[in-house]
Amino acid sequence: MKKFFGKIKNWIVNHLPTKRRLIQIYAALLYNANIKGFINGRIYKGNTKNACVPGLNCYSCPGAIAACPLGSLQNALAESGTRAPTYILGIIVLFGLTLGRTICGFLCPVGLGQELLYKIKTPKLKKSRATRVLSYFKYVVLIVLVVLVPLTFAVPGFCEYICPAGTFEGGVGLLSNDANEGMLALLGPLFTWKFMLLVLIVVGSIFVFRIFCRFLCPLGALYGFFCKIALLGVKIDKNKCTDCGLCIGVCKMDTKKVGDHECIQCGECISVCPSKAISWKGSKLFVRANDEDAPTTTTELKPITSMLKPVVAQEEQPKENVETDSAEEVRNEQD
Repeated sequence: MKKFFGKIKNWIVNHLPTKRRLIQIYAALLYNANIKGFINGRIYKGNTKNACVPGLNCYSCPGAIAACPLGSLQNALAESGTRAPTYILGIIVLFGLTLGRTICGFLCPVGLGQELLYKIKTPKLKKSRATRVLSYFKYVVLIVLVVLVPLTFAVPGFCEYICPAGTFEGGVGLLSNDANEGMLALLGPLFTWKFMLLVLIVVGSIFVFRIFCRFLCPLGALYGFFCKIALLGVKIDKNKCTDCGLCIGVCKMDTKKVGDHECIQCGECISVCPSKAISWKGSKLFVRANDEDAPTTTTELKPITSMLKPVVAQEEQPKENVETDSAEEVRNEQD
């Protein structure tokens, strides 16, 4: 009986969600915290919709409490005319400078969904030279559908023709509610195309790690420009690195080196580095500093103790003077 409960305990311990997974779940729930929208099938249009969440989350989702940065950028470009959409560009630059692609690894609901699908036990397609080449296709999507199509035809191209978050959260999310039965008559070839693409991405995510993020997501492409200068992310100490390649081997993304534009800053490479050359940058600002930064050896403590000795001696000296002074005062009183 003890062995049976021991196996159950070990299974629970081995399947507990990591801190990163919990952050992903909390972010997805926070993005879609409008529970009332799921009940009445209506899109929330409160004041918070003027702001953007960092990750990819459709504005038209019944539960969405804020806008999607990618959708906002396309709409702003489509309506900009001769004016630059400085507001949304400023928001994206702010997210990029502070978090970079850490948003992809920790704060994107679409990334969470793909990672959960990838856990289904099937043969997996590993990364290769071909997947690295295909990873640059998302930059084509960014230039053509996110920038050129909105500027030229005043249409949010990515949201209109590809976005799986819009199809699932906005389309399926609204149509699954009985209050929106009348919308079914409005469906046409465009929704059929997007739904088929959604199915392909869902199925592909079972066999290919984050297939949408790696090959299609223009938001990840945008944040990738900030990887080297973002305040938070992973960094590598070249003085400690031995070029063993274990970090790139454990990474499921199409990275060539730690922290490049394809790195989603998940931090899984930190634990496998034998020389402890990989760490979190910005750790003093955002997370607990590495233990290795603290002085633990006796050689590091000696200078500190030697500096403290004169101070201790100076602090003890006045106490002796006080004692002698008080003794003299007592004698004088007795006299």
